Amino acid sequence: MQVSIACTDHNLKRGNGDHGKQSATSPNVVNQARAKFRTVAIIARSFGSFTPRHISLKESTGKHTGMKYRNLGKSGLRVSCLGLGTWVTFGGQITDEVAEQLMTIAYESGVNLFDTAEVYAGGRAEIILGNIIKKKCWRRSSLVITTKLYWGGKAETERGLSRKHIIEEIVRAMTYVINQGMAMYWGTSRWTAMEIMEAYSVARQFNLIPPVCEQAEYHLFQREKVEVQLPELYHKIGVGAMTWSPLACGIITGKYENGIPETSRASMKSYQWLKEKIVSEDGRKQQAKLKELHHMAEKLGCTLPQLAVAWCLRNEGVSSVLLGTSNPEQLTENLGAIQVLPKMSSHVVSEIDHILGNRPYSKKDYRS
Repeated sequence: MQVSIACTDHNLKRGNGDHGKQSATSPNVVNQARAKFRTVAIIARSFGSFTPRHISLKESTGKHTGMKYRNLGKSGLRVSCLGLGTWVTFGGQITDEVAEQLMTIAYESGVNLFDTAEVYAGGRAEIILGNIIKKKCWRRSSLVITTKLYWGGKAETERGLSRKHIIEEIVRAMTYVINQGMAMYWGTSRWTAMEIMEAYSVARQFNLIPPVCEQAEYHLFQREKVEVQLPELYHKIGVGAMTWSPLACGIITGKYENGIPETSRASMKSYQWLKEKIVSEDGRKQQAKLKELHHMAEKLGCTLPQLAVAWCLRNEGVSSVLLGTSNPEQLTENLGAIQVLPKMSSHVVSEIDHILGNRPYSKKDYRS
C-alpha cells in the first residue's frame, strides 16, 4: 500500500504554538518557520498488506515482539504503534552505520513504519533508508515507508504542491498519485481541522480520494490538537493521528537541563525557536514539572522518556507515535514504552495531569 499526506504552510505566516507570538512580518521569523514547517506531504508504501478477519481492526499485538499494531485512521493499513523517524539524524547527526543499527533494532522489535521526507538532509535520508532496506533484504510487503513532500529543491519546479493554497488541486494531485500506483492512501501534516474537512468535502464532491490521517506534534506539553480537534475528525470522516516529537524535541529527556550542547539541534540556527523555548520562563517551569514526573516514573519502574512515550500511546486515537533517536541505547529505551503502556491507568494519567497542571479533556471539549 502507499499513503500520501498533504499539508499547508499557513503557519509560515502567522506562527504556531509557543512561538506564534512573534511578529509574523519579520523575515527572520518567516525563515525560522520555514525551517520548521518544511514538510507538507507524506507518502507511505506497504505493498501486499492484508488484514485477516480474525484480527481486531482496533489493535493487535505481535506474537514475538510485543509490538502493538493499529489501523491508520479508519483505513485498512496496519501500522506499528511506534515508528522510527529520520528527521535530523539520517544523513546528518549519525553515520550510515548507526542508521542501519537503528533500523535493524526497530524492525526486529516489530516496527513496520519508517518516516522520512524529501528535504531531510537534502534527500540523503531517503537514500540511506532505501539502501538499508535493500541491503537487509527485508520484504517490502512488511514495511510502511512514509515520506513528506514540498521542500524538494531550490528550483521553482522542485518544491511546493503547485497552487498549494487551493485545496481542490492538492486533492486532485494526491488522487492522481494513488491512481498511478505510487501510493495507496494520502493524509495531511500540520493542517488545521478546517482545512482537512475542506479537503474531505472536495474529495466527496468530485469523487476523489480523501485523506486518512494527520501528522501532528503531540507530547505532554502539546495536547489540544490531538486530543480535541482530531478525535472529532476521526469520528466524522475517519482521519487518524500519526504523531511526532513525543519527547518534545529532547526537552522531556532532560537533554537541555544543564544548558544547550553545541552538537544538539537547539544550537542550530534553524532551531532558534527551540532554544528560546528552553530558556523561557515556561521552559523553566516545565523542567520543574519534569522532575516530579521523573519520581513518578521511578515508582512505575520505568524511565521518564518511556513514561512520556507511553502517555502518548495511551491515546487510542493515535495510530502511531514516531520516535527520533540518534543511538541504539536511546531507541531501545524508547521502544520499552510498550511494556509501560499497561501501567497507564486512569489514576496514573490523572496524576500526570495534576503534576502538569492540566485538566483532562472531556467529551464536551470534543464537541465544542
